[in-house]
Amino acid sequence: MAQITRIALVTDFGSSGPYSGQMILRLGHLAPDVSAVDLISDLAPFRPDLAAYLLPALVRNVPGVTLFVCVVDPGVGSERDAIAVEADGRWYLGPDNGLLSAVVRRASDARVLRIEWRPDRLSDSFHGRDLFCPLAAMLCRGELPDSVPIDSGAIVGADWPDDLARVVYADRYGNLITGIRASAVSRRAAVRIGGLDVFYARTFCEVPPGEVFWYENSFGLVELAVNRGRAELVLGLVPGDPIDLLPSQT
Repeated sequence: MAQITRIALVTDFGSSGPYSGQMILRLGHLAPDVSAVDLISDLAPFRPDLAAYLLPALVRNVPGVTLFVCVVDPGVGSERDAIAVEADGRWYLGPDNGLLSAVVRRASDARVLRIEWRPDRLSDSFHGRDLFCPLAAMLCRGELPDSVPIDSGAIVGADWPDDLARVVYADRYGNLITGIRASAVSRRAAVRIGGLDVFYARTFCEVPPGEVFWYENSFGLVELAVNRGRAELVLGLVPGDPIDLLPSQT
């Protein structure tokens, strides 16, 4: 196991409130030699099915010595499993609810472990702090907790599509990130929203102010934007809403 030197939190906890802070403090106590950062905390609440398609894009340029602790967990306290994933040399922790499925599916080399270890004290509603933080500390020490290898095809989300034609995230500027990888889309293709066809531009400065366009964002995904405007308001879309990707336009 490669030495882990940092931990990145990926959650739907929101930018305010105690949850991310409690996890960072707990990690600072359990793994004081490893830095912990809040990579993203405003994922769409209760939607691991959306976060699953953003996660591989978020981590693609992050060093492999990072452990990603991923908590979008509407089933916390239920019988859902906790899993650890090693995918192309990176480690991930999270619930088995589809959140890690795209990471596993797109990896050239992946193994999945069902975590059977549980702490002596475990709240019913905050497994991020009480379960995944101690597990993260164990991995940082090079320890594998009590676990059972499982087939990657057995995890939740293994049968989900490779790309998702929905909005998966809205950023603070009102731009709308989709679950579609731009590398698979022709620049002559259009995205249809209602009766509006949205066409490609390389970046914001290539369209007039107020114009809607799609582009390949810095994560490699199709993103809907408005130059000096808010696509979420212009298009009336929120995370989870579907979009239609049309064939190449001639």
